[in-house]
Amino acid sequence: MSTENIRLNVEKALEEIRPFLNSDGGDITLISIEDDKHVKVRLEGACTLCSVNQTTLKAGVETTIKKYAPEIETVVNISEE
Repeated sequence: MSTENIRLNVEKALEEIRPFLNSDGGDITLISIEDDKHVKVRLEGACTLCSVNQTTLKAGVETTIKKYAPEIETVVNISEE
Protein backbone atom coordinates (compact mmCIF):
# COMPACT_ATOMS: atom_id res chain seq x y z
CA MET A 1 0.00 0.00 0.00
CA SER A 2 1.31 3.45 -0.84
CA THR A 3 2.36 5.94 1.82
CA GLU A 4 -0.53 8.21 0.84
CA ASN A 5 -3.07 5.39 1.15
CA ILE A 6 -1.70 4.46 4.57
CA ARG A 7 -2.03 8.08 5.68
CA LEU A 8 -5.61 8.26 4.39
CA ASN A 9 -6.51 5.03 6.19
CA VAL A 10 -4.98 6.24 9.44
CA GLU A 11 -6.95 9.50 9.11
CA LYS A 12 -10.16 7.46 8.55
CA ALA A 13 -9.42 5.51 11.71
CA LEU A 14 -8.92 8.71 13.69
CA GLU A 15 -12.20 10.09 12.34
CA GLU A 16 -13.94 6.94 13.62
CA ILE A 17 -12.54 7.26 17.14
CA ARG A 18 -12.60 11.07 17.42
CA PRO A 19 -16.31 11.33 18.45
CA PHE A 20 -15.64 9.08 21.46
CA LEU A 21 -12.71 11.25 22.52
CA ASN A 22 -14.69 14.44 21.88
CA SER A 23 -17.55 13.22 24.08
CA ASP A 24 -15.11 13.16 27.02
CA GLY A 25 -13.59 16.55 26.19
CA GLY A 26 -10.58 15.18 24.33
CA ASP A 27 -9.26 14.94 20.80
CA ILE A 28 -6.44 13.40 18.80
CA THR A 29 -4.09 14.70 16.11
CA LEU A 30 -1.95 12.71 13.71
CA ILE A 31 1.65 13.89 14.03
CA SER A 32 3.51 11.55 11.70
CA ILE A 33 3.81 8.12 10.14
CA GLU A 34 7.35 6.81 9.98
CA ASP A 35 8.50 4.05 7.62
CA ASP A 36 4.83 3.37 6.77
CA LYS A 37 4.44 1.43 10.04
CA HIS A 38 4.97 3.66 13.09
CA VAL A 39 2.28 6.22 13.93
CA LYS A 40 2.75 9.18 16.26
CA VAL A 41 -0.35 10.92 17.57
CA ARG A 42 -1.03 13.60 20.15
CA LEU A 43 -3.88 13.08 22.60
CA GLU A 44 -5.31 16.50 23.42
CA GLY A 45 -7.72 18.23 25.76
CA ALA A 46 -9.05 16.09 28.60
CA CYS A 47 -7.13 13.11 27.19
CA THR A 48 -3.80 14.60 28.29
CA LEU A 49 -4.75 14.39 31.98
CA CYS A 50 -6.87 11.25 31.87
CA SER A 51 -5.58 8.39 34.01
CA VAL A 52 -6.57 5.79 31.40
CA ASN A 53 -5.18 7.52 28.31
CA GLN A 54 -2.67 4.70 27.68
CA THR A 55 -5.55 2.20 27.72
CA THR A 56 -7.47 4.43 25.32
CA LEU A 57 -4.39 4.62 23.11
CA LYS A 58 -3.84 0.85 22.96
CA ALA A 59 -7.38 -0.52 23.15
CA GLY A 60 -9.12 2.20 21.17
CA VAL A 61 -6.80 4.17 18.94
CA GLU A 62 -4.24 1.50 18.03
CA THR A 63 -6.89 -1.18 17.45
CA THR A 64 -8.91 1.13 15.20
CA ILE A 65 -5.86 2.25 13.23
CA LYS A 66 -4.78 -1.37 12.67
CA LYS A 67 -8.28 -2.20 11.45
CA TYR A 68 -7.91 0.39 8.68
CA ALA A 69 -4.16 0.00 8.12
CA PRO A 70 -2.96 -3.48 9.19
CA GLU A 71 0.64 -2.70 8.23
CA ILE A 72 0.92 -0.28 11.16
CA GLU A 73 3.03 -1.83 13.92
CA THR A 74 3.09 0.81 16.65
CA VAL A 75 1.04 3.79 17.76
CA VAL A 76 2.55 6.17 20.31
CA ASN A 77 1.31 9.33 21.95
CA ILE A 78 3.69 12.27 22.04
CA SER A 79 3.13 15.04 24.54
CA GLU A 80 2.99 18.70 23.64
CA GLU A 81 6.40 20.29 23.51
